[in-house]
Amino acid sequence: MGIFGWIVLGLLAGSIAKAILPGAQGGGWLATLVLGVVGALVGGFLGSVIFHVGLGDFFSLRTWVLSILGSVLVLAVWGRMNNKRV
Repeated sequence: MGIFGWIVLGLLAGSIAKAILPGAQGGGWLATLVLGVVGALVGGFLGSVIFHVGLGDFFSLRTWVLSILGSVLVLAVWGRMNNKRV
């Protein structure tokens, strides 16, 4: 998956994560993009360590699930670090 794929995946995964965890975490679209890309990487890393599966193709369901779960985790940590309610 190329850099454009990571950006699109990160933006969408970050947006879905913010929809799952509504609250006042702060940040606009740039923060959503960064948190989404970081979350996708975290989800891929944890998926490879725990379940021995990683991020596959852009259109793979496994890639999307791991990316969204990773983004939710990163968003929750981000909210706790900023002392905001998640």
